[in-house]
Amino acid sequence: MTYPHFTRHNAILLFDGICNLCGSLAQFIINHDREGTILLLPLQSPSGQSLLETHRLPRDDLDTVVFIKDGIHYTRSKAILMIFRHIGGGWKCLYGLIIIPAFIRDFIYRVIVKYRYRIFGRQKSCLYQPPSGSE
Repeated sequence: MTYPHFTRHNAILLFDGICNLCGSLAQFIINHDREGTILLLPLQSPSGQSLLETHRLPRDDLDTVVFIKDGIHYTRSKAILMIFRHIGGGWKCLYGLIIIPAFIRDFIYRVIVKYRYRIFGRQKSCLYQPPSGSE
């Protein structure tokens, strides 16, 4: 599946735009995606909502990040591991955690998600603005 209006990017990350932890993940990607191949979009944005619908994912579920690469979407812990794999370098080694069964990885992911606003805080509105032309 291709997205003609996102031609410069071969991967897309949808994240909760008001979550400080998710914002930190977005900043991490900005700092480590040297080739700039990952497009960052808040789940709440019109393009984010459209992509959720395209992939038949719930549009109101802000409790997961969604990583889309080559038209395939990944959620929860698999999305995070795929991001590390995509970024490459030393971060690619973290993809090795894929050997941990998904139910264990996703249990840990869900615990973090459940308390993310309490621990890391949240914004009143989405502060992340995608680059012009990508939204």
